[in-house]
Amino acid sequence: MKFGPLPPREAIGAMAAHSLRLPGITIKKGATITAEDADKLDAAGVARVTAVRLETGDVAEDDAAARLAQATAGVGVRIDPPFTGRANLFAEHAGVLEVDRAAIDRINMIDEAITFATLEQFKPVVSGEMIATVKIITYAISEGRLAQAEAVARGVKGAVRIAPYTLSRIGVISTLTNALKPSIVDKTLKILDKRITPTGATVVGEARAPHETEALARELEQIAQGDAELIIVFGASAVSDRRDVIPAAITAVGGRIDHFGMPVDPGNLLLVGHIGDKAVIGAPGCARSPKENGFDWILHRMLAGLPVTRTDIMGLGVGGLLMEIVSRPQPRSGEESAEDDDG
Repeated sequence: MKFGPLPPREAIGAMAAHSLRLPGITIKKGATITAEDADKLDAAGVARVTAVRLETGDVAEDDAAARLAQATAGVGVRIDPPFTGRANLFAEHAGVLEVDRAAIDRINMIDEAITFATLEQFKPVVSGEMIATVKIITYAISEGRLAQAEAVARGVKGAVRIAPYTLSRIGVISTLTNALKPSIVDKTLKILDKRITPTGATVVGEARAPHETEALARELEQIAQGDAELIIVFGASAVSDRRDVIPAAITAVGGRIDHFGMPVDPGNLLLVGHIGDKAVIGAPGCARSPKENGFDWILHRMLAGLPVTRTDIMGLGVGGLLMEIVSRPQPRSGEESAEDDDG
């Protein structure tokens, strides 16, 4: 690609690199300079105009953006027609965004003219939401560099893709103490309903039990035998140890604890386990709030059928500081008690 100032006559057939506005003449950026434009530029006393002329082996910006977007789009992704060197990618349906970060990083390193931006990995998205954009920042890119980027993209199974929600039936158990008002439990269920509505999931079973291991174990066993595909336990008191009420009840019915704790705040006191093939989330106290917290991150992944391992959870620390909790004055000052921090 040739780029630089040219006399108007030599610029005929090339693209204007910048918009030009003079009395009696307007040439938009990217427009092809015509013989008539050259006459007007000469008449206006313009000695040189910055122009772009593609050469053999160049791929125009729109074509390059479209090709790269097509190479990276996986299942559940649609692409809009390119414009000004940009191709936008959208979710075809609700789900969780999966991004092959290593592939995107490699693509962005191939040539400075290639820029590929996505939403955050594992972000819940809705149908029609823009999830990524490819922008070729120069008027063209060489076929060789573009082919190299396409090869990286096609080397993975959809560098950008949407994992659809596959679980739709949720069982919920709330444990109770004298200090927990029933209205809090009711409000928690309403907030959960709002959380899961975009996913298409519903609560198919709901139970309440004293905050005691045996009582909770009975309810867990019963709900695990039902239609629920995922079980959530809202404890009257957040889990503070693997031997606490919620994990003890899970193991009492033959379940297992996969992981306790999460480097996301709010959300530290989240617990993940299984009873048979059904995942169980011991929700942190912050899950009672409608504001985004670590519970959201794990819940949406599970509803999309994505694995949530110890490694997955413990890799959430960078970016895991979401907000301060107003109910904890100076929450990280070291002065709060364990009872004040509900995770």
